[in-house]
Amino acid sequence: MCSNCNYTIHGAQHHFGWDNSLVPAARVEPGSTILFHCHDSSAGQLGPSSTLEDLGRLDFGKINPVSGPIFVEGAEPGDALKVTIDSFKPSGFGWTANIPGFGLLADQFKDPALHIWTYNPDTLEPALFGSHGRVPLKPFCGTIGNAPAEAGLHSVVPPRRVGGNLDIRDLAAGTELYLPIEVAGALFSVGDTHAAQGDGEVCGTAIESPMDVVLKLDLVKGANLKTPRFTTPGPVTRHLDAKGYEVTTGIGPDLMEGAKAAVSNMIDLLSARYNMNPVDAYMLVSTCGDLRISEIVDMPNWVVSFYFPRCVLE
Repeated sequence: MCSNCNYTIHGAQHHFGWDNSLVPAARVEPGSTILFHCHDSSAGQLGPSSTLEDLGRLDFGKINPVSGPIFVEGAEPGDALKVTIDSFKPSGFGWTANIPGFGLLADQFKDPALHIWTYNPDTLEPALFGSHGRVPLKPFCGTIGNAPAEAGLHSVVPPRRVGGNLDIRDLAAGTELYLPIEVAGALFSVGDTHAAQGDGEVCGTAIESPMDVVLKLDLVKGANLKTPRFTTPGPVTRHLDAKGYEVTTGIGPDLMEGAKAAVSNMIDLLSARYNMNPVDAYMLVSTCGDLRISEIVDMPNWVVSFYFPRCVLE
């Protein structure tokens, strides 16, 4: 996969929290290209034959492992790490789950649910959901970031100004990501790879899928970034526009409540039209539907829209 890689970070070289005291898995020069063997967000606790019972036994102390950390020579606080996302080698296996207490509609969906995906890792043809759902795939890094300056062990779950669990679906092949650096060497790590996700990852999981990732790390001295930024190599729609979209809305003075309403309304629509179990609709839209802020200036009410691509079910 990577004949020009300078380093390989193996699956065993991972950790479960941000901590600037961790011993680096490798020390590299700027401009190095690195192959990372990344785990899925369950750290292998869920596999192709997993069941609801396995989901109930998840050890949440072993969630979202990231491979690394990488010490980049010459990196100093105030610099930026430029991460060029070269390529992915997917595994062909993935999972999506409703985990009680987690997700945008946790108050509505209180019971666990699990969907196991199988997809072609070579062609990346749309993955099947049920009898007729087909979700287009777009591999990307869910968690990607540097160590924070604050001492101690910090959870991987919330995103931070130095990156981390960003869950931005467009951190895909060809994208250039710039991350603020807060500690010497940056101490970069990556993991939580996904085969597909909608904007919002509304049920709390995407198509969680282990895969290999090739990245190039460079330095931008004195960049003084406040938060991450990135540049995509081209269009980001994943060719989901062919048959248009079903769109539901949430309207009111609270963006979070508006987002919940927009997603809930879409679940109602899909459940009624396609005779789907609501929790299945919830998991499906998390992998391919997009939350958007449509209007945030006409006080006191804002508009949140949820776009579901019709090509998935038609």
